[in-house]
Amino acid sequence: MRLLATRARIRRRLLHPVRHAALAVGILGWLAMDVAPPARAADPPPELAGRVIAVGIPGVSAVRTVGGFHPGGPIYDKPNFRATTQAGAVLDPDRIFVASTSNFGAPLARADYPQGAILSIDPRGDQTLVVPPGFAAAGDQAKALDGRVVLFTAQSPAFVNRVYNPGATTADWPPVSNPTGISINNAFGRPWFTSVPLGSRGAGTQSVIDPDGRPLDGAPNKVAGGIFAGDLTNRAPQMTPGTMSTGALATALLGKSPDGSGRAVFAGLHTDGSVVQVHVEKGVDGLAPAGTITPFEVGPRLTRSGMAFNWVPNAILYLSDPAGNAIVALTLVTDSGLFRVDSTRRMRLAELDAPIDLAPALAEIANPAFSSNTTLAGDADLYVVNRGNGTIVRVKQDGTVRAVRRVMVPGAGVLGPDRLNGIAVSNDASRIWVSVSGSLPGQPEGAVLELPAFGALGS
Repeated sequence: MRLLATRARIRRRLLHPVRHAALAVGILGWLAMDVAPPARAADPPPELAGRVIAVGIPGVSAVRTVGGFHPGGPIYDKPNFRATTQAGAVLDPDRIFVASTSNFGAPLARADYPQGAILSIDPRGDQTLVVPPGFAAAGDQAKALDGRVVLFTAQSPAFVNRVYNPGATTADWPPVSNPTGISINNAFGRPWFTSVPLGSRGAGTQSVIDPDGRPLDGAPNKVAGGIFAGDLTNRAPQMTPGTMSTGALATALLGKSPDGSGRAVFAGLHTDGSVVQVHVEKGVDGLAPAGTITPFEVGPRLTRSGMAFNWVPNAILYLSDPAGNAIVALTLVTDSGLFRVDSTRRMRLAELDAPIDLAPALAEIANPAFSSNTTLAGDADLYVVNRGNGTIVRVKQDGTVRAVRRVMVPGAGVLGPDRLNGIAVSNDASRIWVSVSGSLPGQPEGAVLELPAFGALGS
């Protein structure tokens, strides 16, 4: 049918012999041979029109939906925590977390560390939010724009680990500094963040944070408190070698520990290409060695990476490999109370160009053991953000590409290289949020856009 339709189009064109005489001989040749014509150069992907949610977020990177919290977890069960999930509050399920390299005026906890903050933003409303650059000068969970922007946590004295964990090895460390990754344990825990405070070759951090923006009160690990860093917070003794000795790029909930303790375990991806597993009580063990993704130095193009976890029917941890133009899939098994890698698969797709982040096209929100904005619902697709060419790819878990889109901003045109830097999906999977580096025309640096979902089967 495709060949017949193509022939029909060619014959219509041949009704204009002057215009198409130069093509006629070649065309008639392949028609006579009953073969398909040569392939044309690929058309550019279709465009998605974006709505600008917020601007004025310097160094904008990771973005994630907050989502709802399940009964049985602390944020649902503790009345003072649950109050923070009400409409308009900092953990309202319909808000989004956005990472920035600015303190927004909040004083620094450590002058030797880069700035950094996590904003809680309400994406609803028709007007673009212009985040005031110094709105958090008071140094607490400051609010701006009628509460639609809240400083959730920052590299500031009010939020250091020492507040609740004065005896921790990392007591003087801030919860974020040059933050790169966000994963929220909506099932039975709290938000977790990764940071690169000491450069690509210095210690990375993962922090677990209470609703007041401070590292974990009553932490089960007295060495770490609420901040795991470098080789300071390894399990003692380790069961599998591994360390957070390089910059931390991304994090994802793996669920409850297979040791039967019921404690949360998160994966962490680092600039040397290694992956660790962080047990909130017992500390850090290795999961996959250096070079699992292509190592890289954080810079203007390769800013971070992304992770997502598929929990059913098989446990698979997906990693974006921006330096290697690939997605790495680690099939996980459990053994002696730890997660271990059973097999590794690399998806090298022509549609990938510096894939900087990925997110579930449909996140797991129902299961009380795995719900997270970084967990895929059963057999869900992945969205992958290409920093290299500014496209978003929707891909099945077997590597089949469903669709590719460019991002268009009214008044700014199609976004090109080095602009997209993070992606999140709404709780109902109907909307996408992406972070945008640099400035849109006439706006301050750093933006978040809202886009419609695309590429679903049957759409």
